[in-house]
Amino acid sequence: MKALLAAIVGLWLAGCASAPGGAPDTGSQALRERSERLIVVAVPNPKTGGSVAAGSNSAGYTSLQPYLGGAHARQVIESLESSHGLTQVVAWPIQALRLHCAVLEAPAEVERDDLVRALSADPRFEIVQALQSFDTQAAAYNDPYAAMQRGLAAVEAVQAHAGSRGQGVSVALIDTGIDTSHPDLQGRVASTRNLVDRDLAQFGRDRHGTGVAGVIAAVANNRLGIVGIAPEATLKVYKACWQREGGGARCNSFTLARALAAGLDEGAPVINLSLAGPRDELLGRLLAHAIAQGRVVVAAVPADGALDGFPLGVAGVIAVDSTERPERRGVLNAPGRDILTLAPGGHYDFGSGSSLAAAHVSGVVALLLAVPDPPRPSSVQALLERSRPGPDGTGSVSACAAIAALQRPVNCSNPAAR
Repeated sequence: MKALLAAIVGLWLAGCASAPGGAPDTGSQALRERSERLIVVAVPNPKTGGSVAAGSNSAGYTSLQPYLGGAHARQVIESLESSHGLTQVVAWPIQALRLHCAVLEAPAEVERDDLVRALSADPRFEIVQALQSFDTQAAAYNDPYAAMQRGLAAVEAVQAHAGSRGQGVSVALIDTGIDTSHPDLQGRVASTRNLVDRDLAQFGRDRHGTGVAGVIAAVANNRLGIVGIAPEATLKVYKACWQREGGGARCNSFTLARALAAGLDEGAPVINLSLAGPRDELLGRLLAHAIAQGRVVVAAVPADGALDGFPLGVAGVIAVDSTERPERRGVLNAPGRDILTLAPGGHYDFGSGSSLAAAHVSGVVALLLAVPDPPRPSSVQALLERSRPGPDGTGSVSACAAIAALQRPVNCSNPAAR
């Protein structure tokens, strides 16, 4: 029976591909509904040779043979299952960190925190942690008669488009799914991966990711709808969060780790994380690796304002909050209330939340990276801070002022679209 279950899990994970509906359903119930019983462990896996597809897992390093992770790593996990009565939900390699990770379910009679503490003292494990949950940072949708695209105006994106429209830059959107058929996203979506389930229909109905995508890269000059902050940038979409009834979306350590690993493999220079949650060692390592590679990471400040969780607790992440909230040192601001953006089904609607504020800044970063001789990734945050119009460096970031600081020919006093 154990071998049969292992084979089923292997086949399940082998099906993870680049299509929106490409991730498995098996095990997703445990990941969503019993997350409070799950732990994540990571064992050093120094195996070399053979590339690992981003988001691949115990199905294998290739699609042609079983998982080829180091025998020692697998034996350690199997020993852990046997000695502590744990049940493996899923396992996968992370090439960037040279680790073999597994999500395990603790027995009902065992306190998860006690188990984590006990295993943390075991030198065989490089990481032992609870499987944690993360929420997207959207607020309720507001009155549809608010001013149209106030965010686009506030960040002076239209003026900035004289110097850059984000051409040639891709943004990794780690979020829910999006409506890839939306007429205002045609030609803007370079790739999609579903790391949550196989529900292709739901992928297209996901509201949060669709709204964030619209702010960043909605098509310009197509006689439809709205204009994205970077209307010629492209999106690489990684569904790591599932839409929740009543609004908002939730992710966890496993789905986010797979999305970040995929983003590392596939190379988008900008990563948008409109989500927040507690500190997470595995996710923190992946994000630090991305920043060390020169990726610019933009993340939303949660409703409670905490800056020490994931992802904001990782050094180098650009924290963004809504201009409607009090300003704080080290946090950029952009519009986040009554923002007109895309909605599933080819529709448009207003949304609020720091998720959309972060999307504005990700779009501005795409504009900056698209110019000839772009700024170094490590200098982007300082450039954005200097772009703010207030006498003491306050207010929303300005795409136009940032582009002008790079000696691009833009007129920030002229709001007319080109």
